[in-house]
Amino acid sequence: MVSTDRFLAFAAMSLLVIVIPGPSVLFVIGRALAHGRRTAMATVLGNVIGSYALVVAVALGIGALVERSVTVFLAVKLAGAAYLVFLGVQAFRHRKDMRAAAMSAPAGPARGDLRTVGDGFVVGITNPKGVVFFAAVLPQFVDHSAGRLPVQMLLLGLVPIGIGLVTDTLWGLGAAAARTWFARSERRLSAVGGAGGCAMIGLGVTVAVTGRAD
Repeated sequence: MVSTDRFLAFAAMSLLVIVIPGPSVLFVIGRALAHGRRTAMATVLGNVIGSYALVVAVALGIGALVERSVTVFLAVKLAGAAYLVFLGVQAFRHRKDMRAAAMSAPAGPARGDLRTVGDGFVVGITNPKGVVFFAAVLPQFVDHSAGRLPVQMLLLGLVPIGIGLVTDTLWGLGAAAARTWFARSERRLSAVGGAGGCAMIGLGVTVAVTGRAD
């Protein structure tokens, strides 16, 4: 299967790429600031599932098609960007409701855990950074002589997914911890909710206008 050298080289490459915050990280931070730790963790879970769906797509050959086709790549990118803007607008519109939500402990996130996981999934699977990385970088580390290339890709894909799970969780917990200070003031909490919404809108616009690395 995958040799130790290839595995370590891919792990190092994955770490270098993941430590640079991209749409997924910024989205997790925005959701943590707007809704707290539980929503942040559900978002991380959805993000991880969406990212691994990209790995599966690449292993099945679909990811390569997306990466090679300018039209398909643009459609995926714009879909993710539009969803980010939509969520940002929703967060900004309901920023004044955050104080009441924060004070009602049993209620949980307003959108519900499953919907929050779904939000993270959409952002993860439409993340241009993930599409390019998994479609262009992942196949370079498989050993063609060993055969079973899809299985090799699925195993290698667990490396960046694991790294991303740890780093995104830390980002989310850190942002959620900072939110507790804002929660002591209705004005501060409303302000951070609005800022989180604006950040997601800005992130969506940035994703939409950012071109491919090629």
